[in-house]
Amino acid sequence: MTTIAHPVQSATATVAPSRTRNITLWTLQIVLGLFFIIASAAPKFVGQHDAVEVYAEIGWGQWFRYVTGVVELAGGLGLLIPRLSGSAAAGLSITVVCAAATQAFLLGAPAMAIFPLVLCPVFVWIAWNRRDSIAALRVTLTR
Repeated sequence: MTTIAHPVQSATATVAPSRTRNITLWTLQIVLGLFFIIASAAPKFVGQHDAVEVYAEIGWGQWFRYVTGVVELAGGLGLLIPRLSGSAAAGLSITVVCAAATQAFLLGAPAMAIFPLVLCPVFVWIAWNRRDSIAALRVTLTR
């Protein structure tokens, strides 16, 4: 009797999105990546008047403006790098929740919290669809 071996898929089996989904993901990643680099991080680094005022109102000091700018810049760049895209999206999902909480509770502008909250499920969706890149990065870092 001949036995046929069936390969066992690992928990981190490759899940490639369809062509249409991949195009949609890359379009979102590029647009959001450029948004976070140009429209969100850059004003914090150059000391745009609005950014300086907002961080003064938060009350944690201007050093926090630079920290936030670094996080946004890293996330924006990460979205554009295939190996980092899933991790960047996961990190940015946390970042936008924190931004929404800051808008709602520290700045007293709950209406301004809507935009970051809308971005959160988008980043979670990107992270989920790029979970292979997260697994690959984890393997690389644990070697």
